[in-house]
Amino acid sequence: MKDARKAVVLLSGGMDSCVTAAIAREGHGEGNLALLHASYGQRTEKRERQAFEEIADFWSVRERLVAQLGHFRAIGGSALTDMRIGVPENELGAAGPQGSAIPVTYVPFRNAHFLSVAVSWAEAIGAGAVYIGAVAEDSSGYPDCRPEYYRVFQELVRAGTRPETQIEIATPVIAMRKKEIVRRGIELGAPLHLTWSCYQSEDAACGACDSCLLRLRAFTEAGAADPIPYRRAVYNRALQPGVTRQELLATKENSV
Repeated sequence: MKDARKAVVLLSGGMDSCVTAAIAREGHGEGNLALLHASYGQRTEKRERQAFEEIADFWSVRERLVAQLGHFRAIGGSALTDMRIGVPENELGAAGPQGSAIPVTYVPFRNAHFLSVAVSWAEAIGAGAVYIGAVAEDSSGYPDCRPEYYRVFQELVRAGTRPETQIEIATPVIAMRKKEIVRRGIELGAPLHLTWSCYQSEDAACGACDSCLLRLRAFTEAGAADPIPYRRAVYNRALQPGVTRQELLATKENSV
């Protein structure tokens, strides 16, 4: 039985958020989706925005909101928003400043800002749930993607909204491995071909940043071919089902 409540879904345009939207669509019905995109000064904002609009068009979602959060560019502190910090390549989870275990691609406390906008919009339009595609397993290791983070934020929502407001923070893929997210997306008919995950390229994915490597590994382990273009032909070959991660990285090293 479908949930009759409207659902706000944070949709970056990436694979995880697209599959999250597909899960919300299945649970709430295609007419109950409201899609939210955040423009926060990220390197690939133009391409991510394109992915957001194309995914929304694919599902014929009318309710859309693009939140302008440009202050993240002024704050800096992340390779995604500060052009002086390079995006690491071929090294999953590259350490941040002072040897921190948190990757340099972590945007400080970003998801709290995203969720705040989402909850505000959800309360205004009477939505009963906010979906976010946070992944704690098999991911880059961002602190604002941990399950406890969302449990605490749920309490904040209860404390800071109208008494009659009942908004659930939903994280349906948080405990999934990336390969499981790919498989779930395929099962639901999610438009994975329209998604964009690369941290630094907008024409063809670089195939070397954390996000690309995690995505490449996910499709390979799921036994599926990644439908988006990559800069080097070697990746397109390596994306074929049955190619291991070790073979993928070895092929790349030999191509340089």
